Amino acid sequence: MAVDKNKNTQILVTFPNELVDQIEKYWHENKLKNRNEAIRELVKIGLEKSSQK
Repeated sequence: MAVDKNKNTQILVTFPNELVDQIEKYWHENKLKNRNEAIRELVKIGLEKSSQK
């Protein structure tokens, strides 16, 4: 599937292996489509939580 560059920006990010393990655990436990979806959801949750302070 092609990325709609008018709505999305691709970013290359490197994570420590331990964090990847946690992301993949979240991905599978929440039955998400893929790792990218898990990362987007975790970032969104973190940003929402951060803005509540």
